Amino acid sequence: MPKLQGFEFWRQTLKGARFVVAPMVDQSELAWRLLSRRHGAQLCYTPMFHAQVFVRDVNYRRENLYNEVCAEDRPLITQFCANDPEVFVQAALLAQDYCDAIDLNLGCPQMIAKRGHYGVFLQDEWELLEKMVKLANEKLSVPITCKIRVFEDLEKTIQYAQMLEKAGCQLLTVHGRTKDQKGALTGVASWEHIQAVRQAVTIPVFANGNIQHLSDVEQCIQQTGVQGVMSAEGNLHNPALFEGCSPPVWEMAEEYLQVVREHPPCTLSFIRAHLFKLWHHTLQIHQDLREELAKVKTVEGLSDVSNQLKLRCQEEISRCNGAEEKDSGLPFPHWICQPYIRPQPKDPVVNGNSLPSDMKKPATHKRALEENPDTNLDGLSKNKQKKRSRNPQKNFCPEQKPKYIKCEQCGNPKGNKCVFKLCRGCCKKKAFKEVADCPSHGLKFKTRADKRRLEEEEENSERATELEKTSAVLSSHPHILPTGQSNL
Repeated sequence: MPKLQGFEFWRQTLKGARFVVAPMVDQSELAWRLLSRRHGAQLCYTPMFHAQVFVRDVNYRRENLYNEVCAEDRPLITQFCANDPEVFVQAALLAQDYCDAIDLNLGCPQMIAKRGHYGVFLQDEWELLEKMVKLANEKLSVPITCKIRVFEDLEKTIQYAQMLEKAGCQLLTVHGRTKDQKGALTGVASWEHIQAVRQAVTIPVFANGNIQHLSDVEQCIQQTGVQGVMSAEGNLHNPALFEGCSPPVWEMAEEYLQVVREHPPCTLSFIRAHLFKLWHHTLQIHQDLREELAKVKTVEGLSDVSNQLKLRCQEEISRCNGAEEKDSGLPFPHWICQPYIRPQPKDPVVNGNSLPSDMKKPATHKRALEENPDTNLDGLSKNKQKKRSRNPQKNFCPEQKPKYIKCEQCGNPKGNKCVFKLCRGCCKKKAFKEVADCPSHGLKFKTRADKRRLEEEEENSERATELEKTSAVLSSHPHILPTGQSNL
């Protein structure tokens, strides 16, 4: 049976989903997806998986996808980051039986994505992306989708989307921010770009950005004409966002922890991160419990801290009759699920005066060191000066630093003295297979094998000596019978 495409895929397989939970690294795991579905979400994405790791590590596949199969958790789209068409397709083939579509991440703007050369840092390599999407569309039994960020140039964004559609993308999620809009510079997402993409392609489009309340969802659909709206941070702070309500934080925290217990195992760091998001505004007030939440190492410990926060909020409610004691600047009391609004970056201050935005210093320039007699004049930062004071021979010149030679198998830095010229992981596999030693990595498979062989030879020699002695005794005393025999 041919796989569904475009709007047929959206209507039949995704059941016309309008409310979508975004793929979030270490945050859109099974328990959170189930909680979100119970409160209005109609489609969820897995966290972003690394395609290369997914292909080579069976435990990574099992722990992140295979063990999270659940009938309630559909429709589901699995997202991968990748920069190699063959590796991406291999990973997708291993995942396609556990989801309804495969998504290619072309929107992650974080530094780890830049170092790994994936996410939004591939958005200028159209030939590579076209090849990846086309190959996946040909090889997979489920549709291929993409999640992108926009270019500042509206026309270039449209051409980008059309290129992905032509390559075989069956659904496009458009995050209305550019590559540089992140962290303190996140700013407002451009719905104008999303609307332009929607009008330029013939496949379903999801919008992402500026979603904090259900009213934002409706406004976005009306203004852009998209088929659905995706939420990430809004969902993390209020998993009931798509229901259009803002419940007390402890209700969502308790329900989430119950889902975690019903669907183990769940990584403790994921649970902790969710509780930090849910209790974000309250933890600004109760700093002692913030520290406690960071320290506990069990699910029950996290649950206890959440209960303490609940009791403190309820005491505050009863003490001030439901109103906050002081103005927090929030639209609702801090114990109500509500979005977190990032503060605007402050202008640099020089001599007590704030510089206008058009005179801001470039972010790449480091602040000058204070002049004093002990200050080095070689341009080192204070941190590097401290390191040099501890180690005067330390070299900070990038040109003079040793260049790492890559492992011949995986591309990671190889061990400088490795006998196989490999990294530790590859060396361990090769040394085990060939029963060899590698002093550089402290591997002694051959040494141990030789030791075991010598011990076995010594045992055999001792056993042979004992047998010879026994035979000699029996031959000199023929009337003595071996144990267990009788002369009767």
